[in-house]
Amino acid sequence: MAQKVIDVVGTSKESFAKAAENAVAEAAKTVRGMKWARVAGLEMELDGKKIAQYRATTKIYFDIEH
Repeated sequence: MAQKVIDVVGTSKESFAKAAENAVAEAAKTVRGMKWARVAGLEMELDGKKIAQYRATTKIYFDIEH
């Protein structure tokens, strides 16, 4: 079986973990057969010295349907 990988960026005002969870939840709306997810990058949007938002670039691995 073959798999495809897509990058999805999730955001959260709470944490990196919640941002990654949001990325998976968003992908699940249109992608079937998801098997794995890997956080590939973490970023923070800043408002001065305060964190305004967390971002997690998440690689989603899913089976290709034939």
